[in-house]
Amino acid sequence: MSQERDTTAPDASHTALKSADPGAAGAAVRGETPGARVAGSGRRARDGNHTAASVAPGTAGGESGDAAGSPDQGRDVLIDVRGLKKYFPASRSLFGRTTRELRAVDDVSFRIHRGETFGLVGESGCGKSTTGRCIIRLHDVTSGEIRYDGRDMAPMAEKELKPYRKRMQAIFQDPYSSLNPGMNVLQLISEPLEIHSAFSRAERRERVLELLARVGLKSEHADRYPHEFSGGQRQRISIARSLAASPEFVLCDEPISALDVSVQAQVVNMLEELQDELGLTYLFIAHDLSMVRHISTRIGVMYLGKLVEVAPSEELYTSPAHPYTEALLSAIPVPDPKAAPAGGRILQGDLPSPLESITGCKFRSRCPFAIGRCAVQEPELREIAPGHYAACHLHE
Repeated sequence: MSQERDTTAPDASHTALKSADPGAAGAAVRGETPGARVAGSGRRARDGNHTAASVAPGTAGGESGDAAGSPDQGRDVLIDVRGLKKYFPASRSLFGRTTRELRAVDDVSFRIHRGETFGLVGESGCGKSTTGRCIIRLHDVTSGEIRYDGRDMAPMAEKELKPYRKRMQAIFQDPYSSLNPGMNVLQLISEPLEIHSAFSRAERRERVLELLARVGLKSEHADRYPHEFSGGQRQRISIARSLAASPEFVLCDEPISALDVSVQAQVVNMLEELQDELGLTYLFIAHDLSMVRHISTRIGVMYLGKLVEVAPSEELYTSPAHPYTEALLSAIPVPDPKAAPAGGRILQGDLPSPLESITGCKFRSRCPFAIGRCAVQEPELREIAPGHYAACHLHE
């Protein structure tokens, strides 16, 4: 069957991102999810001057948000990640003992406040997706804490995690592989309701139709299968499925990278509208730095499993502190050749292997400002301005 075009553009221009608040919000999708929602907090957090310190205390060097005079005081921290590590066995001995480890996430600490969007960027293989999957416990962690509303989920068994599964959902990168081709849309979206809610079959169908309308699809789509939709429509189905259980937190793991540019704008606008209506909290992982700047309240930059910089969105783009962040920003293409900045910072050398044991700063082999201290001492993530953290000896 021929695929339908995604014609549910939110604006006259498919590529234009919204800069104003959406109109009156429709009825919010509500469930029995524990915890209060903050309706409309996402847009206000992005537009406001939010420069609160957001790095969790721990070995990464972040300041404690509970310290006297901390900007974190009075703010509602939903997720508090402390010293998170995730190592994968790369090789084993004859007796099954791990002999080499891949350090995908190596001592990462940060906080996500309720109702905001925390962006996470970095090169492929830097550990950002693994970090997100550890937070929602799709991966068991090697060590560290993942505090959700104050409770550490890291050591929890699956039975203890079930109430949190309802509160945390995910939108994955590829809608072609994240949707079961043997299930129709009604079955795909209602599956979380069967697991987490005591809805009857008629109530589940009504809920699915409500969610389809919310993401810009029609009721007639409920009985169709994933192969009958375009890429943008499939991602809308994935978003509807993530909202079915009325979550508080949504992991957006590169949700737009597999879509056309015009469809990307539609999906991002829809995510913003849903955040404003439902008070959602996002961890937004992406490669497109321009899109991350648009949607995020604050942004963290990862390199080889380490968090090297955290700052409010606009401040990170106008005043980057870490040389790696500067290199990433200089690689953003500018459509006007005359306006393109001359002499962008081009990184030299190859990305080191995460299997290697690197002393000192992991970025030093590619950094044009490396000094002798970088080879022997690993820099800590320190506050260099209110709410702006960087792991670089140049700022000590």
